[in-house]
Amino acid sequence: MIKRILLGAFCTAQFSLAYAIDKPVTSNFITVSSKILSSQQVPKTVIIKTKKFKIRIDKQPNGKYLYQSWAANARITSKPSMIISDGELIPDGSGGNYYFSFANKGYTYQIWRNYLTDSASKAPYTLTVNNENDQEVVRQDGFVVKQ
Repeated sequence: MIKRILLGAFCTAQFSLAYAIDKPVTSNFITVSSKILSSQQVPKTVIIKTKKFKIRIDKQPNGKYLYQSWAANARITSKPSMIISDGELIPDGSGGNYYFSFANKGYTYQIWRNYLTDSASKAPYTLTVNNENDQEVVRQDGFVVKQ
């Protein structure tokens, strides 16, 4: 890919093209870090409840995230029915939305934070689970229990 850089001369509000230089572009991609998101936007711990689950997400000292889930009617002080470590925080767009992504036995668990939505009544979180064929098998809205 070639990026053109134009060099010109200005003379009393006129622009004249002197010449163009071809300069190779090494990459069109930049690495997006979760550090871009404000620490006020992403809580260290959040507990949400969906129709069928209670989910707790904790930021770990290594910067990764821990996913723990229980049945919706279970106490969070009881043993979790599922624990997944090494989750990632992934920014989604420039409006503050993001999601947590976890992998377990071929399944991908994502907890989406919905700051920008097309509806004022939209839940603040959405749980999606995709199977090993990337087919969505669960989609449930979640509301904050504790943050």
